[in-house]
Amino acid sequence: MTRFQRWFLYVTTALATVSGVGYFYMKRFLTPLDPWAVINHPLEPWFLKAHILTAPLMLFAVGLITTQHIWRSLKSSLPTGRKTGLAATVAFGPLVLSGYLIQTAATPLTLDVLGWTHLVLGLLAAFAIFEHRRLVRGRKRRPGRDDLPVISLPTRTSQDVGDQADDEVRPAAAASGASRTVSGRRARRSGSYRHRTDHPEESSSAASS
Repeated sequence: MTRFQRWFLYVTTALATVSGVGYFYMKRFLTPLDPWAVINHPLEPWFLKAHILTAPLMLFAVGLITTQHIWRSLKSSLPTGRKTGLAATVAFGPLVLSGYLIQTAATPLTLDVLGWTHLVLGLLAAFAIFEHRRLVRGRKRRPGRDDLPVISLPTRTSQDVGDQADDEVRPAAAASGASRTVSGRRARRSGSYRHRTDHPEESSSAASS
């Protein structure tokens, strides 16, 4: 699960939960000052609109991580956050279904049952998601049977780097010294050769004189 997917899920879950709980509270527990008022609070329609907009985004966020994170985690044996992740997964299906059925309720009793069911499932799913995040971030992940072994590479200190640099410099210096030795030998050989070739000429000139 990428960082964008995580934060997209957390933000949409928080917005959908706050807007849904706020609308439910205003709709069920507040009484309007005007007995002829259609709504109980001026912010009630705004909370409803916010919930209608953020709930599908939350559904989309869960869909993004269904294959990559949820399904793979259910098949694995990771112990950290398994219960909270499973609770969020189980509660999310009936939560979405009850949200759609509320819009088709025909009787006040059906609307009350679906409303309370949707509220409880929404709080349960939100609590499980954020508790899952806290457990995964707070506890060190323990390896399971399906996990690959973690190979720790040795750390390199400044002394190791200096030793490696010295090891690289020594062969180069030795090669440079060897090349200088060979060049010197060649120069001495060429000089002695010239000295030998020049000596007969001096002898011949001395004899002629």
